[in-house]
Amino acid sequence: MTSPSPEQEYADRRYRSPAGIAAGVLLLALAGWLGGDAAARGEGRTPWLALAGLLCVVPLIIAFTLRPAVFAGASRLLVRNPFRTITLPWAAVDAVRAGYSSEVLAGGSTYQLWAVPVSLRKRKRAARSGAEAAPADQTVAELQELAERGASREDAKGDVVVRWAYEVLAPAGVGLVLFVVLLVVG
Repeated sequence: MTSPSPEQEYADRRYRSPAGIAAGVLLLALAGWLGGDAAARGEGRTPWLALAGLLCVVPLIIAFTLRPAVFAGASRLLVRNPFRTITLPWAAVDAVRAGYSSEVLAGGSTYQLWAVPVSLRKRKRAARSGAEAAPADQTVAELQELAERGASREDAKGDVVVRWAYEVLAPAGVGLVLFVVLLVVG
């Protein structure tokens, strides 16, 4: 039997922000349209500035809109934020809560869940109407339940692992440096 890949391991439940994804697609289309037009029709150094700007901006748009996700598996929680990926075995999770933002507490540290946005307006509306909790509160309650159930599993033990997202940081940094160099060289 082969060991599951990371995608299979966390495929039990996935949480993403539909509004974030829609905004990301629209922003990428806008950046592509404006940057592509400047690169294709610009004169002098304008095409190079546009390409360097796109190299800087596109990874950031992806990082803040399309990249955030939370994957809850049987033994661990994987949190993919704009610039970091955090792997939290359920035994290491102390609590999952939602105040002004959704958070996971583990080992004395607090990690934001960018993919589970908290809407204070929806929370207030749900409280007023006596309806069920707001979507973020339901997700946080579900994650807290998974943490409590999964903490006793043998494969849910281990340390929290935080990895920087160099695949986002490197191109954005290179694009910024190129943009500044092109501006200064003039």
